[in-house]
Amino acid sequence: MSSPLKAFFYMARPKKNTNGAASKKASNNGANIGFEADLFLAADKLRKNLEPSDYKHVVLGLIFLKYISDAFEAKRAALLTEWDEQTAEDPDEYRADNIFWVPKEARWSHLQASAKQPTIGKLIDDAMAAIEASNASLKGVLPKEYARPALDKIMVGELIDLISGIAMHERQDQARDVLGRVYEYFLSGFAGAEGKRGGEFYTPRSVVRVLVEMLEPYKGRVYDPCCGSGGMFVQSDRFVKEHGGRIGDIAVYGQESNYTTWRLAKMNLAVRGIDADIRWNNEGSFHKDELRDLRFDTILANPPFNTSDWGGDRLREDARWQFGAPPVGNANYAWLQHIFWHLAPRGTAGVVLANGSMSSQQSGEGDIRKAMVEADAIDCMIALPGQLFYSTQIPACLWFLAKDKSNSGFRDRRGEVLFIDARKLGHLVDRTRREFSDADTATITRTYHAWRGEKGASEYADVPGFCKSASLEEIRSHGHVLTPGRYVGAAALEEDDEPFTVRFAALKEQLTEQFAEAEALSAAIQAKLEGVGSNG
Repeated sequence: MSSPLKAFFYMARPKKNTNGAASKKASNNGANIGFEADLFLAADKLRKNLEPSDYKHVVLGLIFLKYISDAFEAKRAALLTEWDEQTAEDPDEYRADNIFWVPKEARWSHLQASAKQPTIGKLIDDAMAAIEASNASLKGVLPKEYARPALDKIMVGELIDLISGIAMHERQDQARDVLGRVYEYFLSGFAGAEGKRGGEFYTPRSVVRVLVEMLEPYKGRVYDPCCGSGGMFVQSDRFVKEHGGRIGDIAVYGQESNYTTWRLAKMNLAVRGIDADIRWNNEGSFHKDELRDLRFDTILANPPFNTSDWGGDRLREDARWQFGAPPVGNANYAWLQHIFWHLAPRGTAGVVLANGSMSSQQSGEGDIRKAMVEADAIDCMIALPGQLFYSTQIPACLWFLAKDKSNSGFRDRRGEVLFIDARKLGHLVDRTRREFSDADTATITRTYHAWRGEKGASEYADVPGFCKSASLEEIRSHGHVLTPGRYVGAAALEEDDEPFTVRFAALKEQLTEQFAEAEALSAAIQAKLEGVGSNG
């Protein structure tokens, strides 16, 4: 076993606490992370010079293969306790329980036994093709490039060894969840490694969690018109489970224009056991709306920010633009109106957009925003802190739309919009990226549910510097600009028992030190410049 694998299995062993129970690390964004981080690091060491954008398909494809093979083998073992070998090899027995049929040559045990063979790449490609041929819903989804000459077959074999240890000693119900967590964690890890490109397929979990906890998709149709790798759906599914609902109570629909990302979404949802109708075409939701006739109870979306080449010149008279034709040079208000048009009569939506969408007056955007406010289409606006996203440093916000606020079943908030300024929340998890903690998410979502007057929620009250329920008249006075900072005001100053003279002396000392450092730096730069001049 190679050193990265040894290191992983050493790190991944459950650690005992003082009570003798295995402890679990908790991530900053609320996920229960045990060995996922260590596993990702071990897998990344095997990557060598392969680009993360290529490597992610190699690794995620193998994790997916392990998942469906484990599910198949568990069902097969159960069948063999009651039936003969012939029945245990009947594909219909598996499909009846929504389990993928895995041919013999594609089962993980067969691949694991051949992991050290030079032909392992071709064996995996053949396995992927056999699975697609036996399961119509996976046709065209699985990666089949393991035999390509540029892929190190020793690395592939070591990855198989590494992945073979995932959930090996767990009960089957727990094993499926563990593999799902690993898949999701790896998606996040690869998004971080790819930077801007990674953000195209992955929305940070803490942002998705705020959207889901705000809208609470307990039942009905859930839709994402630009679904990326399917993170919105995974979190919705998790929300239903955590709150005692039945997974069958929600139906998942989505569309994605990037074929590679669509494949990631299909695998991500399959690993989670989520049955979903995810459509792909390269024209996208604006020009070829695959679900045009459907309306949805909950819509969650993180569209590309400020897209300028969305083909809006060909859609000037589209029925979706009920608040005004969006500008050809920016798709933000096209996304908002596409999403609003798809809402069911009591539907609600949460949309991630660039901050500029809240105040822009260019190319008629201000008029569209005004029309949406006057139509009472906007329920809540949230300003987000910076550095939440892998793909961009552009400040972002959340728009919450409601098809009919008078028909919500909660407190009548017609003629009002809730503004939340969450820019001071979150914490840095590394030098470039920020996340919301559980407490941050709860602070935001509890405020919204209290404002809506939901059963069991606390009483709502404006908090200076954080939240404000603004009337339509007040929004008009601000020219229909929806930036929360305009409405929430300044936070109340906290009492400070430290005498002013003490605080002033400390600040003066700090400033003196900074001046001294600046002078030293300036002198050093001047000396360098003079040296350059004398050498010339």
